[in-house]
Order: sequence, then structure tokens, then C-alpha cells
Amino acid sequence: MVPENHTRNTFYLANVLQLKRIFHQAGLNVRFGSLSAEVKEPTTINLPTGESITIEPLIRSDRRLGLKDFDPCTILLNNDLSAGIPGILEDLNEQYLLPPLHAGWSVRRKSTHFKTYEEVSKRFGKLLGVDPWLINPMFAQCGEVNFAEGTGMECLTTNVDALLAKIKRKYKEYGINEKPFVVVKADNGTYGMGIMTVRDVKDLDALNRKSKNKMSVIKDGQPLSEVIIQEGVLTNERVNDAVAEPVVYMIDRYVVGGFYRIHAERGVDENLNAPGASFVPLAFADSGRLPQPGEKPGSSSPNRFYMYGVIARLAMLAASYELEATDPDAEVYD
Repeated sequence: MVPENHTRNTFYLANVLQLKRIFHQAGLNVRFGSLSAEVKEPTTINLPTGESITIEPLIRSDRRLGLKDFDPCTILLNNDLSAGIPGILEDLNEQYLLPPLHAGWSVRRKSTHFKTYEEVSKRFGKLLGVDPWLINPMFAQCGEVNFAEGTGMECLTTNVDALLAKIKRKYKEYGINEKPFVVVKADNGTYGMGIMTVRDVKDLDALNRKSKNKMSVIKDGQPLSEVIIQEGVLTNERVNDAVAEPVVYMIDRYVVGGFYRIHAERGVDENLNAPGASFVPLAFADSGRLPQPGEKPGSSSPNRFYMYGVIARLAMLAASYELEATDPDAEVYD
């Protein structure tokens, strides 16, 4: 397993250690190999849980990738490749590489994924006879934006204005008495960087130098030039009075669990993936298909955990369509 290069986030390291435990239970032998040039020898990191994780330097031969005295059959990437595709991962013709390299953020775009998810949600909505907007936030995309220099802002302003107007119409249709907002974020990359909430198009004109600098680079120092503008959805969940958002974890096509990302210092319309965030396990113990014990069928309140799993599976289906359509090595048939 190839994890992210950073080692300061103990929540993340505990997460990949849990993945190792799951694979061990399935009878697999797992070790961790790092892409970082700083990892020159096996490095053991102690975690607050009392456990430890050992990360080793990757070793590349002509056609295979492994570790010292360890020749794996599969390389599992838990690294989003924001900084680009390293040559050490290319041309592995005798090993499985999961997911494929074109699933990394150096190639992938959120706007492409959400176009695919939009199609899936429309088909799903048609099957059930529901408005797909209920499970699919609206979005727009701008390709050439430079916050530091102030170029490309016209595209951003136009799209933010149009999206806020569309959301207002939907709110009116459904009797939602809230102020619409959008979230402007990097079209590639994760890690909670290059994200801002916009409630009024005038906010874009009033951006100060600090805000512009924050929006100029994303993870691994990559410059931000492409943005996606997404309809904002209020985060109504709470854990110990802190705003909490559910994250659903899947392996293959199966929902295997989840967690809440919580942040006591952030509001219901702000990005929670920021310093100060913490994580709480979110158990999917019940199937959600059954009524609550002792209640008549149909009288129970909806099991929102099950609904989160439905959305996750639709998103996974969309991701599979997306990767299939963008596969650079796909065979083309006439």
C-alpha cells in the first residue's frame, strides 16, 4: 500500500492501518511503501492509539515495484497523486495497480466526475420519480482563473451569479427559507485547500490579499487555475454541538462504514476539512431497510445512514463510468 507522503496526520495513519487490518483478515500480507524521497529506511511512527505503523522506501526493478524482501502482486494507491504521476509507478506490466494512474488528481477533474454523477442521478431520479436535484448539487466550472493576478475572474463572477439564481429558484420551489451559497474549490486535488464559501457575487470583488493567496495554491504547492463552483448544502448534523459532516467509506462497491468529520470552530456553510478538524466513527450497524424495533412498517423516521450509503454507491457507480470513459489505454472499437 502506498500512502500519502505526509506523516503528521495521525488520523490518516490510523486509517491506513485499519485498512491493513481489514486486508489481513482477508488473508493478505500488507506492507507500506512511500513515494517520499525523505523515507530512506524503514520508519516507524507511533500513533496516539498506542499502535504504530512502519513505512518503508519503495524499490523499483525493471518491471516490478516492491520493498526490501517483499515482492507484492498488487500495488494499492492510497495517495491521490496531486503532485503528478511519479515515474516509479509507470509501466508495471506484471503487477496490478489499483486504482489506475488516471484516477489521480494530476489527471482527474471534479467537474468531469460531477457531470457523470449528474447523469447517474437523473437516471436514478427517473426510476423513483423524484427530482434528481435532491441528491445532486448544481455546479459550474471555470478553466483559467488566477486569483493572485485577478485574471479569469469574469468567468467566476458570471457562473457564481447564475448558480446562486438557480439555487434561489429551487429554494422557492421547495419552500426552503435559507440564503443560498456556493462553494468555490479547486477542480483537482483534495486536502481542504483552495476552497471558499461565496454567499453573494460581491464577495468576489472584496477578496483581500490573504484570501487570494489561499486560493492560489493547493496540495503539494500545485498552482490553482481550474475551479469548480458547487451549490452549497448546509451541514445540519451535530456531534457534541460541533458541526459534523458524514463521510462514507467504500471498498469495491460495498459500503463498509464511515465517519463524521467535525469542527467546533466552523459554521454550517463552511469547509470542515481544515486544521482543527477531528473524526468520530459513524457506524452502519443496521441495514436501514427495516423499521425501528417495535414500530409499524412505514412509521419509522428515515434512516439517514442508509441514505448516505445510497448516495455513496451512486457516486462510486459514477466514478466507475468516469474512469472507464477517461481510460487512456482503452481499446477503441469501430
